[in-house]
Amino acid sequence: METLALETSLHRVLGGATAQALQRAFEYETVKDLLWHLPRRYVRRGELTALCDLPLNEHVTITGQILDVQRREMTRRGGSLLNVRVTDGTGFITLTFFNQAWREGELVPGRQGQFAGKVKTYQGQLQLQNPDYQLFTQEQVSASGVDAQAMQRAEALAFSRVITPVYAATAKIPSWVIASSIKTVLDHLPVQPDKIPAWVRKTAAVCEFDAALRGVHMPQSQSDIKRARASLRFREAFELQLSLVARARNTAAQFTDARKAVSGGYLSAFDAQLPFQLTADQVTVGEKLQTALALNSPMAKLLQGEVGSGKTVVALRAMLQVADNDGQSVLLAPTEVLAGQHLLSVQQLLGDELSCKLRPVLITGSMSAAQLKAALLEVVSGRSKIVIGTHALFNDRVAFYDLGLIVIDEQHRFGVDQRETLRQKGKNPHLLAMTATPIPRTVALTAFGELEVVTLRQLPANRPPIRSFAVHIQENPELNVRAWQKAREEIVAGRQVYVVCPAIEGAEQDDPLSVSGAVKRPRASVYDIEAGLKSRADYAGVRIDVLTGQLETAEKERVMREFAAGEIDLLVATTVVEVGVNVPNATVMIIVEADRFGVSQLHQLRGRIGRGEHASICLLLTEADRTSKAWQRVEAVACTSDGFALAEIDLEQRREGDILGTAQSGAKATLKLLRVLFDGEVIFQARALAEQLLEADPELTTAPGLRAELVTVAAKAAGITKT
Repeated sequence: METLALETSLHRVLGGATAQALQRAFEYETVKDLLWHLPRRYVRRGELTALCDLPLNEHVTITGQILDVQRREMTRRGGSLLNVRVTDGTGFITLTFFNQAWREGELVPGRQGQFAGKVKTYQGQLQLQNPDYQLFTQEQVSASGVDAQAMQRAEALAFSRVITPVYAATAKIPSWVIASSIKTVLDHLPVQPDKIPAWVRKTAAVCEFDAALRGVHMPQSQSDIKRARASLRFREAFELQLSLVARARNTAAQFTDARKAVSGGYLSAFDAQLPFQLTADQVTVGEKLQTALALNSPMAKLLQGEVGSGKTVVALRAMLQVADNDGQSVLLAPTEVLAGQHLLSVQQLLGDELSCKLRPVLITGSMSAAQLKAALLEVVSGRSKIVIGTHALFNDRVAFYDLGLIVIDEQHRFGVDQRETLRQKGKNPHLLAMTATPIPRTVALTAFGELEVVTLRQLPANRPPIRSFAVHIQENPELNVRAWQKAREEIVAGRQVYVVCPAIEGAEQDDPLSVSGAVKRPRASVYDIEAGLKSRADYAGVRIDVLTGQLETAEKERVMREFAAGEIDLLVATTVVEVGVNVPNATVMIIVEADRFGVSQLHQLRGRIGRGEHASICLLLTEADRTSKAWQRVEAVACTSDGFALAEIDLEQRREGDILGTAQSGAKATLKLLRVLFDGEVIFQARALAEQLLEADPELTTAPGLRAELVTVAAKAAGITKT
């Protein structure tokens, strides 16, 4: 076989059928793709076990003699079944092989050997299905005395100690086919050079790449596995951090127009008319943004803040500084409801006079042709200094006169490529990404490591705290009754109420069975709850309406406008109200089936109340078992309002893909071993070493392999493909 490389096509190595199966199942095309299909776990073939003591559903190795062999045709399924009965003198077990009649030639009565597999039962009889085995040679069997027994025992022990990798597989390409394919590749792959400099490997105390690659797939011991996985885990962290640090350095090296603070401009007028005092955090973060905007290198920051900490005000002040330099700012929101709320909030904060001068405009996909044409003209002419919109902003028709600042709300919902699309509409504009979900440091470094994080922890002064309660409606039905009475009392007192449901329509439900086999209940829906409330005598006269993402844009705008104006008393909604909605008169939030939401979602939803002068209450209704993680989530939110503490709890409970998402790289997630929950030290070390390397060798002339890797990553992030 020809000399292989990591870029070699699998079709040239494994043959068409296997390569096609791997491509269909996992989208693997090259040797590198296959070798990064790492084992999910490892199993030993088992210590030698007497047949009379075999444990069910465990991997074992037995030594025995074949008693008899029977082959029969399977009429229903087709094919043949080979049953081989083995004894060790203490009991019997059947080896079952499907469609492997050729084994009848070597598995003959009288032969002795070792047989390894997982113990099952069929019709009351012990069974190993398609087991691995090694037969003793005739010389081994016929050897005399103690030496023969010792020889067989030694071989049996060696056989039982083999470590077998188990891979994620499919019905059409089982684990053993993947293992065989990987062995074929490694047998013909020359020693791979290491892209990471030796001094970095030494500092991190990890082995070379080739040793790690072979050790993870073909280990001889548990220490091989530990060393190999530690090395590959660090490499994932290091290469990711290197790309993020390089991206940040490249951005900082570009030139952009400085947007310096101007005395007596829009920002000064805005600050003078603010009806409240900025928090110390808002002032500190504002000064950092003011300094960064005044530089000729593009700002790249991530603003994270506690719910209700005033991120919108901070972002708007940065926009006004840009406007003072005759520049434009764009605010990108993930939904039309949120974009509309941002426009309303900006207009209210600016007041009539500043709004008239700055002409904030909205651009969404559902606008009529006439509305869109008018908005685009405002933007391209430069008359509008503040542009707010959704994904519609990516359209080629959207052109700016002088785009100086990009603000991205709910940063995690947008990818690097989408951010780049907006950047191309200006001359290296400044970037401020925002997230309403506090982010643990490991997640920030892993998912948003090219952005400098600035944080708002303080809430506005004199804001009353929100009382939160987890209400188990099965164990305490009287508290469920009281929850709805409390909502009615607040409405009578002139306040407003949110009711949040996990579904829109009543027919929506989860899978019929849960993992445990218990029957799942249909999800509570917006329209069922609305109908139920309207049918209650005690809710007669209460103005109730609904808000979901499925409503037409005009209807969404009507509902939110009327709710904000106090013309709707109770709003039944989905998580469409999770962020950006600001109705200070709303004092009650009831979250139905709160166990169906994540920690961060619950915290964000709760943040829609407690925004005015009146005391507020959040009631988390649930039927979750008190021993379940679902109950733990609800209880955690009820027990603390600290979003940063809840972020750590959220990190512990959620899957890695849920945390990092797939959009940040512009492609599917590639992390195989790195876990932000457990690998904080590895991530921090990798970050420090990446920064050291780029500081000492910005062009990576001493690490050409890494330089080539960064070029590839940059091309993918920008949506560039080779032709």
